[in-house]
This record gives sequence, structure tokens and C-alpha cells, in this order.
Amino acid sequence: MVDNPSYQIVLNGITKGYTIGCDRYDVLRNLDFNLEKGASVAIVGASGIGKSTLLHIIGTLDRPDTGVLYFNSSNVFEFSDERLAEFRNDTIGFVFQFHHLLPEFSAVENVAMPLRIKGISKVESYDRAEALLIRVGLGNRLANRPGELSGGEQQRVAIARALVREPGILLADEPTGNLDKKNGEHVHELLTELNQEMNMTTLVVTHNMALAACMKKTVTLVDGQIQNGNYTGDTECNT
Repeated sequence: MVDNPSYQIVLNGITKGYTIGCDRYDVLRNLDFNLEKGASVAIVGASGIGKSTLLHIIGTLDRPDTGVLYFNSSNVFEFSDERLAEFRNDTIGFVFQFHHLLPEFSAVENVAMPLRIKGISKVESYDRAEALLIRVGLGNRLANRPGELSGGEQQRVAIARALVREPGILLADEPTGNLDKKNGEHVHELLTELNQEMNMTTLVVTHNMALAACMKKTVTLVDGQIQNGNYTGDTECNT
């Protein structure tokens, strides 16, 4: 383990592979990767190279074959399944290419759902959900169901839902993959602003280099390893 208290996330020796027929294919190979609290990082690379696999391991949705994952010096894969699920729900927000909103519920109901599941009162859950929807520019769409929203609006609801439990980490997998250029730019700007406002570590997997440019650092996954990244600094997002 890297002995550096500034690192919120540390991956050491991560290997993950799959068996296809008689052949073994490793998509991640003894990978090391560190993230500081509040960082904003884009992971880029060719399709099928293992970017989403890496994101799922960092999000504890999948386990590596070998290696360890530390969050604030705790080896989370040593947790029981119940404790790991609780840690994931409290610590990590997820945004995917497909928004996965519940079609029968309104925007505010979708965003409030994680809080209601946690046992928070309906009044507080809806108040917090409404505040986040207003923040992402959907204050006039609270009662609309997903089918009544545009693709960009649906993704902003998904971002609000990911953040309603105030996680310290946001993981986004191709969050603009299904959006047109204009709506994609709005999501780029929103992720950048929220990272700064909430001091939230943001890790984005993307093929969209305009989105990658919005992050302070871009790293490339090649042959199962993270290559040294390029820093873009604190300049404004160039969409």
C-alpha cells in the first residue's frame, strides 16, 4: 500500500480476467492507481480495454482476481458483503450511460428513492431531492416522469439521484454516451461544477475527449495498465 494520507483511493496489484473457452484473457494486469480526495480524473482508452471493469472494481460492484483496494486506508474487500453494500451505498454515487430511472415515478420520486430506502422521512427525502433537482436545472420538472423528459434531462435526474446521499465519490461510466453535443456539454459542465462545489472525487470513464478535457487529469488504460496522466489544471472546461 502507498503510505500517503492524501490518497482517498489506492489500488495495488489489481488483476482481473475472464476465461473464454480454454483461453484466459486479462483485462487488468497488476494495475496500481491512486486518487486524492476531490480529484477529477478521466480514464480513456480503446473500446474493450477494461475501463468499465476498472470502474466497477473501484465502485466495489466487482471484485478483482488479485490485488487490493483501499478507501481511506481500509481494505474494503475484506468487509463482509453486508458491510460492503452499506459502504458502497453511503460512499459512492454512480452515473451510467443509461440513466436507469424508474419510469412510473416522477423526477423527484426517483431522486428521493435512495433516501427513502435508507429510512429517511418522506418530507426530508423530497426536500433534499427537490433541492438537487433545482441545482441541476430541473426545478420546473419535479413532477415529470422520465418519459416526459429529454435525454439530457433524464441524465441530470440520474446525476441528482447519484448525489442525493452526498457520497464522497462519484463514478461515471460514459455519462454522455447517449446524448447529443449540446446536452453532452451541459453534463460536462455540471460534473465539473459539482466536483468543485461538493469537494467530491470524480472519476469518469469516457470516449468523449471534450468531457475528458473537463477533468483536471486524464489517464489512459493500455494493456491492462494505467499510463501516466496529463494534467489540465484548473482552467475552465473547454466544451
